[in-house]
Amino acid sequence: MSEEEVRKGLAGVIADYTAISKVNPDSNSLLYRGYPVQELAASKSFEAVALLLWTGELPREEELTVFEAFERANRSLDSRVKAAIDLLPLDCHPMDVGRTAVSVMGANHALAQDSSPEAELDKAQSLFAQFPAVVAYDQRRRRGLGIVQPRTDLDYSANFLWMTFGEEAAPEVVDAFRVSMVLYAEHSFNASTFTARVITSTLSDLHSAVTGAIGALKGPLHGGANEAVMHTFEELGIRSDESREEAATRAKAWMEDALAAKKKIMGFGHRVYKNGDSRVPTMKAALERMITHYKRPEMMGLYDGLEEAMGEAKAIKPNLDYPAGPTYHLMGFDTDMFTPLFIASRITGWTAHIMEQRAANALIRPLSAYNGVAERHVA
Repeated sequence: MSEEEVRKGLAGVIADYTAISKVNPDSNSLLYRGYPVQELAASKSFEAVALLLWTGELPREEELTVFEAFERANRSLDSRVKAAIDLLPLDCHPMDVGRTAVSVMGANHALAQDSSPEAELDKAQSLFAQFPAVVAYDQRRRRGLGIVQPRTDLDYSANFLWMTFGEEAAPEVVDAFRVSMVLYAEHSFNASTFTARVITSTLSDLHSAVTGAIGALKGPLHGGANEAVMHTFEELGIRSDESREEAATRAKAWMEDALAAKKKIMGFGHRVYKNGDSRVPTMKAALERMITHYKRPEMMGLYDGLEEAMGEAKAIKPNLDYPAGPTYHLMGFDTDMFTPLFIASRITGWTAHIMEQRAANALIRPLSAYNGVAERHVA
């Protein structure tokens, strides 16, 4: 193999077919099973979007009702999962907790070794229902608080916030959270999804594939970017007494200095989108609603100043992580919990890809170009 044939990072390599999602270059829209994600975020529940990703079609009313009943009946944190979480140190990264929890869930699932389509869908739906309790409990235990039991009278998004904060969230907060879950749910052959498909291609089980995907998502060049965005805001200093304009001016100056010093700033640019991340306008609108709800105009000022300076200096636009980070911050999530929230959403896309991979499987085993020492022999 010649050096010219090596594609570092598999850039430009088409590894397989998928019917789950794509970026339409003509409209610059991310499509889930053909539907623009911004349209789904505008009108569909996260539960309905999950079924779309798994089955290929938006559910009929009766199908959605059945799934909602299943999800609400399976929200509680399993005592064995809770015991495993309690063994982990409070200063470990929450992604370690998520990775461990999924492993324990898999080891205890009645269908763990059954890879039939019916069993895979059951396991995917169980993970969807159970993982919010992991995130909620982990944030609470780090704050010295006890577990909050789920409520079956609330939808997925409202219950997630209830279990995390112990109080009902305002409808506009619930809706902004729902929007974020829909937007993060799926994005074709990204690093974590491809990891899940590689693991599945060996005929390993669904929970192992999701656990591996979580490991890939932990990296700041992939899922950890939403946390890094908030760390940028915190480094800037969030001053609640500032006006939007004052914060924007200060943020712009900070960004100009950071770029001059060649500092890497997360939350901007995307390997797939060339004309801006199509999910950003929808998430930014949700952030603006949270700014209004929480009366925090300085947060929007920081956002505007950083975005403007990056655009002027590099002509690079924000990606989804940029508006998502401050949105989760305003809701009350700890910064280290942002990527576990990504897990809760992306479980849908990962498991859809796991099922698609298994349905037409071929072991993923690329070649490499050797550039080490030539053959030699022991003297």
